[in-house]
Amino acid sequence: MIPIPISRLKVTEGSLEPGPGEQFLVDGPRMRAVVQGSSTSTVELRFTLLGPTTNQVALASGEQRQQVGLKLFAVDACNVLYAMWRLAPKPGLVVNFKRNPGQHSSRECGNRGYTIVRPAQHALPGPLELGVPHTLRVRFDGPTLRVWVNDTLAWSGTVPEEALVPGAPVGIRSDNVRLALQLAAPLR
Repeated sequence: MIPIPISRLKVTEGSLEPGPGEQFLVDGPRMRAVVQGSSTSTVELRFTLLGPTTNQVALASGEQRQQVGLKLFAVDACNVLYAMWRLAPKPGLVVNFKRNPGQHSSRECGNRGYTIVRPAQHALPGPLELGVPHTLRVRFDGPTLRVWVNDTLAWSGTVPEEALVPGAPVGIRSDNVRLALQLAAPLR
């Protein structure tokens, strides 16, 4: 896997700033970015939680959530598979996908089309501590997705075919958390 430079990330919401070394900094309530020319086979997000954002913004559903995670098969805002490490209000690891055929922008699909993917194996990740480096890594083999949290297998399951879009890029997402992060993925 190759560390992704900031120049390869297309930020679709919020902002990313250069940080120390090969890291990026997130300091806004919402950040979304994708890596054009990337692959979902194996993706790793290394990050340090710096705290909640000063301004907290509710999701389109109205829920107030703090989370960071990976976008997989990220066609657009309406068609994407997520592996999200949630901090608040209920900590845990969630894999879900959003499918809205024919719709491509958040204005079109809003918060419709989400489906939670049930794991065959699931373990709650430990607490996400402030100032401590953490890793969220996924590996996709056929329809099987595995998610590791800090080198411990935390989620394994079969992803439904409708969640998979071959050739779609990977990316990152955060809500209401400040982060220093680095993304690594194979590039085509």
